[in-house]
Amino acid sequence: MTIRAKLYTAILLTILGPLATTAVALHGMSQLGDRFDEVRVHASKEARALRLKFDVTDVNGWQTAYGYDGGRSRPRFERSVAAFRRDLRSAARTLGDPRERELLGLLRGEFGAFMGLDVAAYRELRAGRAERTRQIFLGPEIQRFEAMAGTADDLADYEARRATATEHAFDDARDDARRRLIAVAAGAAVVIVLLLVTANDIARLALEGERSTGPRAPTAE
Repeated sequence: MTIRAKLYTAILLTILGPLATTAVALHGMSQLGDRFDEVRVHASKEARALRLKFDVTDVNGWQTAYGYDGGRSRPRFERSVAAFRRDLRSAARTLGDPRERELLGLLRGEFGAFMGLDVAAYRELRAGRAERTRQIFLGPEIQRFEAMAGTADDLADYEARRATATEHAFDDARDDARRRLIAVAAGAAVVIVLLLVTANDIARLALEGERSTGPRAPTAE
């Protein structure tokens, strides 16, 4: 390769190098941004599913409490029920894929059956038949609770798996961006070496030109 060709190549790579570095960096940042958004969305969904799982247990716990304390804990149970319904509505607005809708529909139906039996149990309690209330709670009502708890657990597991998958995708995108930046850095190193070699060749040719010309002979006056 001639000196001129080397010089032109070096100039071209000097121009393309920063452009390639910028393009790779912007692409990597875009990918990481997208993956981070997915991680944040699925972490939020997982949190909502875990909240529903807690709500189910809380509702059942306060129901059992009012059945054994003569109804004194009934207001706390009703607040727990209201919190569950609020969280269920909130989850329905954000959990929208087919599996999520399926599980939320099951949970909604199971909760409706749970509350339907609670009406009968509370009626027995107000009628002074506390033992009958406890029988309902420890019999058919516990089955409804177990169904709700199982569905809430399935939803939480589903969201946890998806959150883990998006975290892995983020890690992969980060590693890919790092590899691309390393490759670009290696290319920049090649450009630097080429520039140094070209500069050395130009300096060598300049020195050789000076030697071949030599000192001028003095002229007679």
